[in-house]
Amino acid sequence: MRHVLTAAAAAVLFATPALAQQAIKPDTPSILVWSPEQQKAWYPAIETVYRVNAFKAGGKIRDLPPAGRAIAPTVSIGGRTLSVDDYMAAYDVSGLLVLKDGKVLLERYGLGRRPEDRWTSFSVAKSLTSTLVGAAIQDGRIESLESPVTDYIPELKGSGYEGVNIRQLLMMSSGVKWNEDYTDPNSDVARAGAAILEPGVNPLVSYMRKLPRANAPGTKFTYNTGETDLVGVLVSNAVGKSLSEYASEKIWKPFGMERDGIWVTDLAGHERGGCCISITLRDYGRLGLFLLEGGKAGGEQVVPPEFLAQATSPQIKEGAPERGYGYFWWMPVSGAYEARGIFGQSITTFRDEGLVIVINSAWPHATNRDYSMARTAFIDAIRAAATTE
Repeated sequence: MRHVLTAAAAAVLFATPALAQQAIKPDTPSILVWSPEQQKAWYPAIETVYRVNAFKAGGKIRDLPPAGRAIAPTVSIGGRTLSVDDYMAAYDVSGLLVLKDGKVLLERYGLGRRPEDRWTSFSVAKSLTSTLVGAAIQDGRIESLESPVTDYIPELKGSGYEGVNIRQLLMMSSGVKWNEDYTDPNSDVARAGAAILEPGVNPLVSYMRKLPRANAPGTKFTYNTGETDLVGVLVSNAVGKSLSEYASEKIWKPFGMERDGIWVTDLAGHERGGCCISITLRDYGRLGLFLLEGGKAGGEQVVPPEFLAQATSPQIKEGAPERGYGYFWWMPVSGAYEARGIFGQSITTFRDEGLVIVINSAWPHATNRDYSMARTAFIDAIRAAATTE
């Protein structure tokens, strides 16, 4: 999610996570309106609220040793100079991790969170889904990014997705018409995946194959969380496994994640490619390191280097914010690449500096300009402290 949002983009971010997943209890309030107390209780225990699948860790844990020095960045916001503790308290941060060359420069917890606690991260899942596309290419299960989407989701043949390739889907540039107006209960974002329309067909696929074409494929970026869920379906179809099984096999076990991950599922029991993985703070850091270190795990090349290079660099600019958009990765003006989720979740990576910054939060609003600008300033302060000897 970008720091300055249009109303349409904000609509996607608000609406999508609430509708396409299934609560365990029918009277569960929408995740978008949880109170601060509910956020603190349920973000670390999302499996008690929604139906989920787990992706398993292995027995060996990738060590994250302490760096030879510590950092204590300060940031000026609104005329106040804030320490790390001040910032975390003011902006409802549950976890902050800074890794430099694979070593811990800074690690803090708040809101009652413990190091072993997971934390849900909303649209950060999109970036993991993109990474699994790369793994499927490496495995030969996806032939090419130029392959038609319909080769892997045949139910889309004859729809607005006819002639759209996987690369265009990853850039959110399919050209398929998409209404992102959260204020409209009949908008696409409010309805996609919210009901099983055809037995035996994923509800999201059923809905999206009825959408018309608005632009030529590959010509314009349009933020579309429904298509990120669609990519999750595509990966599962390609590899013949659930996203959780594949994430465990390709990344979680061989890279040495410390704890099983949790992935919220849709109404059909399929993991949502666009939302809601829940892992520990250190495992978010390890996920950042997996990409930073070239997509290798257990001595094997899991994701092709050329795919990673493309995914984490600008691929489309027309209609996109900041420097452009990669393959489900944001491109902030700082030169980093970034996974973002509403309510203050982010993994920010500065490739040339070997720097990974993870922030988990429980913001009072899904998106907020002032909070986003403050996070940007805080990340800049961390970067300056981490790269100053």
